[in-house]
Amino acid sequence: MPDNLFAIVAIDRKGSDHLRQEHRDGHLAHFRGHAEDIRVAGPLSGSASGSLVIYKCEAEEEARTFIEGDPFHTAGVWERIEIFAFKAGSGVWAS
Repeated sequence: MPDNLFAIVAIDRKGSDHLRQEHRDGHLAHFRGHAEDIRVAGPLSGSASGSLVIYKCEAEEEARTFIEGDPFHTAGVWERIEIFAFKAGSGVWAS
């Protein structure tokens, strides 16, 4: 059975660079704690404009709980979070 994947897009709040730096270690620890369910994650645009995560879980609520538990969320780094069901169409995740 293929994985249930969700694309999580978190857009940074303007002027939140200092919060991103301040909470970076906690953010990375949070991601390490969920490493078995993260398929890929990283910053958008190669800078601090937001984050993209492809996350494996059973339901969108689990993806939301994961991302809202991140220190970047609780500190206000992200202005907006969007979550989409994701089906790999090609590449190593495609079935």
